[in-house]
Amino acid sequence: MLDVRRLRLLYEFAAQGSISATAVATGQTASAVSQQLAALEKEAGVSLLERTARSAQLTDAGRRLVEHTALILEAIDAAETDLAAESAEPRGRVTVTAFPTVAVALAGPIVRRLRRHPELQMVLRQQHTVSESLARVRSGEIDLALIDDWSGQRRPAAVGPLTFHHLVKDPLVAVLPAKHPLASKEVLSAHELAGESWIASPEGEPSRTALDRLWRAEGISAPVSEFEGLDTILTLVAKGLGVTVAPWMAAAERRDVAVRAIAEELPGRDVYVVHRTASIGRPAVMTVLQALHQAARKLMTAAERF
Repeated sequence: MLDVRRLRLLYEFAAQGSISATAVATGQTASAVSQQLAALEKEAGVSLLERTARSAQLTDAGRRLVEHTALILEAIDAAETDLAAESAEPRGRVTVTAFPTVAVALAGPIVRRLRRHPELQMVLRQQHTVSESLARVRSGEIDLALIDDWSGQRRPAAVGPLTFHHLVKDPLVAVLPAKHPLASKEVLSAHELAGESWIASPEGEPSRTALDRLWRAEGISAPVSEFEGLDTILTLVAKGLGVTVAPWMAAAERRDVAVRAIAEELPGRDVYVVHRTASIGRPAVMTVLQALHQAARKLMTAAERF
């Protein structure tokens, strides 16, 4: 009998195109992915992958099984939806993955909203990468994924088997120690902050790229200490060790820093919630989706001035 979890992995391999990319997307090692696909081949009794020393690709049998797997996964979604529709009351387990800054900002309001549904259980897991989260939604391991997008281009609502809902536009803001002399101002310019000690993400990170772009445009050169993780950076700012630029939602719940608008235009990030299109009929998933929208709208009303 074919193992559904291994079928999901084959389906993801077809989407990613390589064992290494599949490993990254699913949070496994390449060795583990290869072993699971080899086990699936034994179950199927045919070769599903054509392997070389450096690559692997689907055989004709592998491509046919991927086509069957797409139907199998749709059938599983349809069965879950059909059974869930027996009751008007949403019930069961809904698994959500999110990056830490959004999880912290939205978890409290969502939990409070879901208390009215005692038979509904939401499980919130930390996201490692956007590609991994999307892979887990596609494979059915995760019901909903909160992802961020810094491209500035609105994603289409439907991409293959996935549906994307735009949740909020999260602006970039200046973050200072709570007792910093400039904290008395509501809006700060880049030149007012140019002489400060800066704490920022490493080069290449989205918020750092936006900051570097601003400095180049304004002809500013400032010393920067680099740290990974927005929570670490904001904690260092709170201790008075420097200032930073961060998405508003990352600092929204903190009371130990001052959050101020930036006079110059800086691109922020778009936050989306993603689910399998086939799960739209599951009351539990749609209830959590609605709670996410409501919590995000309420939270972001406080950010409108930014």
